[in-house]
Amino acid sequence: MAQAMRTTTGQGVLAPALLCLGALLAGFGPLLGQERPITVKLATLAPRGSAWHAHLQDMGAAWSEASDGRVTLRIYPGGVAGEEPDVLRKIRIGQLHAGALSLAGLQRISPAVNVLAIPMLMDGREDLARVRAAMEPRIDALLEERGYVLLQWGDVGWVRFFLKTADHRPDDVRERKVLSWSDDSMARLWRENGFHPVVLNQADVLSGLQTGLIDAIGSPPLFMLANQWFPFVPYMVEMPWIPLVGATLIDARVWERIPPELRPELLRIAREAGELIQEEIYQLEADAIAAMEARGLQVVRPTPEVVQEWRALFRTGYSSLRGELIPPEWFDEAVRVADSVRTH
Repeated sequence: MAQAMRTTTGQGVLAPALLCLGALLAGFGPLLGQERPITVKLATLAPRGSAWHAHLQDMGAAWSEASDGRVTLRIYPGGVAGEEPDVLRKIRIGQLHAGALSLAGLQRISPAVNVLAIPMLMDGREDLARVRAAMEPRIDALLEERGYVLLQWGDVGWVRFFLKTADHRPDDVRERKVLSWSDDSMARLWRENGFHPVVLNQADVLSGLQTGLIDAIGSPPLFMLANQWFPFVPYMVEMPWIPLVGATLIDARVWERIPPELRPELLRIAREAGELIQEEIYQLEADAIAAMEARGLQVVRPTPEVVQEWRALFRTGYSSLRGELIPPEWFDEAVRVADSVRTH
């Protein structure tokens, strides 16, 4: 009798508890079956509200919609997450997951990416598109080997010289203190040719201009306008001499956490966003130059002789680029593709 009572009492206590637990689990059933949402933290030096920032925002919105909220993008614009070396370090330790990087950041992963920025090899967007299409499979494989997935290209435009005075021959610029983004092999090549590169972080450029620490910048016009640097170097030499390519990369470890069925669509969205900014960049660049001219910028148009001086100077450095920074077979292929149109 006592045993029966103990059993009945035990069942009387356990049964309601089990029923409540079952109801609770039933209520959470849909949540338990769902994957945990993934927030991709992406950093960029692109200023808040800039064209690049807007395209990344659009990409993030499209990612969220395509994945039903399972993948979202959190953007840290304007260098708030640090300079590009900081961004790469934070990606390695997992504090960030992705970065929209300029060439300065990309070459920290591998200097071989300089194959897309050989000075005065390419004459415009068509040349750049051909060279990039030829080199992209090798670059993809290289980045994958280093632990990154290439999401998109997002170029910043073509670099011009912005100078304190209108003097713009190579010997004139040798007298200037030219901004350099990193003290790397490219900066060494400048020094070897008699120039004076000064390494500064983006946050220090304005004060460097104000104090005379630098008085020349090689930069795309859009970047000069966005950062309001041009009043201190108000002469722009209209000689686009190198494309400043950019790319958005994601840590391969984070990419692998995204459900496989979502990745192709997210990659398509990212590539499409990159193509849009590449299409817009030339009009945006022209608009930026016009806006700066309206506020005092003077555009200097070099003679063919001066352009040839610069071309000859840059070509003297090709032997150092080939092999030292860029694998010889990569360099030769880029030159072959760029020159193939000119020889037909």
